[in-house]
Amino acid sequence: MEDYQLLIELHKAGQRQGPGGDEESAKALDMALLDGSQPLHVADIGCGTGASTLVLARRLNARITAVDFLQDFLDLLAEKAKGAGLSQQIQPLCCSMDALPFGDQEFDLIWSEGAIYNIGFERGISDWRRYLKVGGMLVVSEITWTTASRPLEIQRHWEREYPEINVASAKMQQLEKQGYAPMGYFVLPENCWRDNYYRPMQKRFPAFLERHGHSNEAQAIVAAETEEIELYEKYKAYYSYGVYIAKKLD
Repeated sequence: MEDYQLLIELHKAGQRQGPGGDEESAKALDMALLDGSQPLHVADIGCGTGASTLVLARRLNARITAVDFLQDFLDLLAEKAKGAGLSQQIQPLCCSMDALPFGDQEFDLIWSEGAIYNIGFERGISDWRRYLKVGGMLVVSEITWTTASRPLEIQRHWEREYPEINVASAKMQQLEKQGYAPMGYFVLPENCWRDNYYRPMQKRFPAFLERHGHSNEAQAIVAAETEEIELYEKYKAYYSYGVYIAKKLD
């Protein structure tokens, strides 16, 4: 099995494919000041297996297009939606976020948790803007420095992994430049990383390695994830996901 498929298998089994939490998704939704009683059209871009999608479906009177480029993730989302009685609200769509088949001003809300980095924050907020109605809301989470300076080790790590990492004020300026009015911002707390993402993944490591005969490829994936976790534990004071809430201007 290719390394990429192994990585998908490891993450597919998790409730979340990145840091986050239902309470934090609900908080961002409240900050967007949407009228949950009105019919809305929502796109959840990079939805994974649907943790945020299900929160949106429960709290909004909405048709939700749930986008991911991995059909395996969408199949799991469909199962979860069926079990929760939410299938009629959620339409899975398998495609890349840089080739979305949407029309202009189609959505009241575009949502993307822990996924916009795949095409980059600036490109994402620029490309997706045309899909939003005027006055529509954009809610995205983005890896963000939470201090003005930080140790060289973590600075180099994230600049290598994601050169667009920056402080929140720089992200706000990018939103304003692209025709949005920033409406809110908060930082994901530690439990969104540790309890909701890293600890469940660590618990899956032994079974994952056993399934693949402790192959070099499987061990390399576990080692890389372990290194990421250790870096977070060491430097969590300096970065997190920032959640950005912004309104499209005319």
